[in-house]
Amino acid sequence: MSSSSMAGGGAEALDLVCHLDSVQGMVDALSSVRWKRHQDAVIELSEHGIVLIVEEAGCLQAKVYLKRELFLVYEYASEGRPRFGLSLGLFVDCLNTFSTPGHSSVIEIRYPGPDMQLLLKSMDFPDVCTYAEIRTRIPNTISWDYHFEHTGNVPVSFTVRSAVLKEAIDDLEWPCSAVQIRIQPDPPSVTFRAEGHGDLQIDFEYYSTNDLLVAFQCDQLLSYRYKYKFLRAATSNLPSNVLKDNRGSKMTIGRGGMLKIQHLVSVLRAGVQHPFSDHMHHQPSRIAYIEFFVKPEEEDEQPINDS
Repeated sequence: MSSSSMAGGGAEALDLVCHLDSVQGMVDALSSVRWKRHQDAVIELSEHGIVLIVEEAGCLQAKVYLKRELFLVYEYASEGRPRFGLSLGLFVDCLNTFSTPGHSSVIEIRYPGPDMQLLLKSMDFPDVCTYAEIRTRIPNTISWDYHFEHTGNVPVSFTVRSAVLKEAIDDLEWPCSAVQIRIQPDPPSVTFRAEGHGDLQIDFEYYSTNDLLVAFQCDQLLSYRYKYKFLRAATSNLPSNVLKDNRGSKMTIGRGGMLKIQHLVSVLRAGVQHPFSDHMHHQPSRIAYIEFFVKPEEEDEQPINDS
């Protein structure tokens, strides 16, 4: 990161120039996929917005979707979809220097700089500016792009309150083992079970009046096991506003046991109260979409049918 001037940064053709008025919202969205201190990320730019991708061991992948509607200005000039790598921790820490509690800071983001840097500049005061640049690199590997397919005609999915999901995953750390997720249509329910040093089972039963399991769709019995550390990575860093606002997280089990976990993170200006209280009634233009893809353990690639 540098405080030097960006003079000459506009000499070359820029792929992207955008202005953002909710720096803290962007920090919250990116921090939700930061499950370890040193973590590389790949950023992909397009006319639709910015996508940040992180992954681990080919078994866990997370994506943050920042749609162009989140930005005050979004000027995209590239004919393709530029991709570059950077340090996620450095990016988040850099954005934090532009965030002031209770104040809606506006920053400008440009790419590429003269040496292919990602350039950031404060826009709040005409006489005083803060500049930063983040060195980028060619991604070491191309992120695996799993084509998520549903298991049948009816997508197998359920939505649980985000705070409840996080608490359940945190509790499952005690057995210190893989976690079995079992979903069945009759009676409609979802079970999280872990065995190891102990045995812990958490049941979510679906009723029309249930305030925990708020949505449920299933027409077949499915059961897969997932590494605990990957499930924890998908929930451990949810922003506090997601937990306080009683928001919901959607989990979908696809073909082969691929688990997709979706969170919604608000990207609002500081001091602006969001008008929603339910997980599916958000203003779509002020929401960052977070997706995690978790592969099941190899020995359980086939669904377990113990009925």
